[in-house]
Formats: sequence, structure tokens, C-alpha cells
Amino acid sequence: MAMTQNDNPLGAFLKDRRTKLDPVSLGYPLSRRRTPGLRREEVALRANVSATWYTWLEQGRGGAPSADVLDRLARGLSLSAVEREHLFLLAQNRPPEVKHQESTEVTPQLQRVLDAFESSPAFVRTVEWDVVTGNRAALALWTPDASATGPRFNILERFFSNPENRAIPQWEDVARGVVAAFRTESARAGFTQRAQEVVDTLTLSCPDFQDIWQDHAVIESHEGVKTFENTALGPITFEYSTFAVDGNPRLRLVVFNPATAEDKARVRDLMERRIEP
Repeated sequence: MAMTQNDNPLGAFLKDRRTKLDPVSLGYPLSRRRTPGLRREEVALRANVSATWYTWLEQGRGGAPSADVLDRLARGLSLSAVEREHLFLLAQNRPPEVKHQESTEVTPQLQRVLDAFESSPAFVRTVEWDVVTGNRAALALWTPDASATGPRFNILERFFSNPENRAIPQWEDVARGVVAAFRTESARAGFTQRAQEVVDTLTLSCPDFQDIWQDHAVIESHEGVKTFENTALGPITFEYSTFAVDGNPRLRLVVFNPATAEDKARVRDLMERRIEP
């Protein structure tokens, strides 16, 4: 019985991608080509693998390729990021290892999503809790101080440096929860040099942080309730949720929704008091 595409999805995908390549754009002549795309030998050469073994892969006889070989096949076939992920899923039943992205740029589309939350502070931060950008409500909630330029500041540093936070009921419990959440997320992301810089800065400047950091506590904190103290308006309580930003594992979208109508009115009051940039 002949093998079908359902029996060999990896081979079918490789063959399909190979036949869709443009030989001319890749520097190959069009003469004497009986089928579209590249020949198996040409793909094998581009991927630095044996032509015989590549043929076996398309025929479903090559065994399970390693991650390194799959990466070479992806380059040889000029696969897009989505196609490369699909290749790994077919060959190893798992996506490829995520490559750490250093970019913290926010797309215009994502900025428009933030701006759509008119009365709810919404912002994008890194896994090290550096705020990258926010909407008008977020800028009103976090008025820039001497340690920040525009919306950019570190949430953990701001929490411990802002004296208003000390008025939060059960401040120490809140502080321990904040530090534990930061430790959990930064460790999961590989505890980057930037995360270490934040810890070093607070260790030197804040004895309270130094004591709490030594507890080594970890917690999940994707959603919950937070109260911000404001000297002019009093406490403002929010329900918050945190979302991953698709395509960039370093970024998180955070939305603070006012818990009551009174809290929402206080946010609007803050926005009216804030002078537009």
C-alpha cells in the first residue's frame, strides 16, 4: 500500500515547501527543470545535509531529525517563523526553543489597543518590570518623577522608592508579594542582566527590599487587586490582569480596571489634572 500524506506529514510538508521555492531568486537556472521549485539535492546542499538522507525524510524513512538539522532545513527551505515552528511540531511534536528577543519595541497596533482603554490604566512592561509604554490613564496614575522619563520606569524600583506606598494597609505583606512575583517571573525568563541590575540597585538603596529578597519566596501574580494611594484623591483600587504579548516573550500587557465607579471617577480626575505632553 502506498504511503499517503497523512502517513508522512513531515515529508509532505518538506516536499510542498521545496516545490514552492523560486529557483531563479535563489540563483539556480531554470533550464532542464521538469518539476517546480528546487531539486532535493539542491535543498540538501543549502541545508548542509546528505542528499540521500533528505530524500529519505521526504519519503518518511529518515528518522527523527535533531533540532540543529531542523534549523538547517528551515534555512535551506527559506521557511518563515511560522513555517519553522510547524516543521518542529511535525518532526518532534513540540515547538522550537524560543530564542530570546531583546527588542522591547511596541507596535503601533498594540499602542492603539492600550489607548482604547480610556479609563483603565494599561501599559506594556518587560519581564524585568520595566514599563515601556502606557496609555493616558497609566501616565496619569504614574506621574513621572526624577527617576523616570515619560512612561519608562521600573515598577519594582518605583514601588519601594515612592513614600506614598507606605500608606498601603499591610504594606509589608504587599511588598513581599510584589518581590515574590518579580522573582518568579524574572527567574522564569532566565534572570537577565537587567533583572540583576534592578535587584542590585534596590539592595543598595532599600534595606526593606534587601530583607524581603532574602526570603526567596515565589508566587504567581497574573491577576488580582491592587490599591494605589494618591495624596490628592485618596486610595484608588483596581482589578488587574496580565497578558503575554504574542511574538515577544519579553513583553507583558497589563490592564488595571477601576474596581468601583468611585475609583473610575478618581482615574478620570487624575487624567484631567495631568498636563498633556
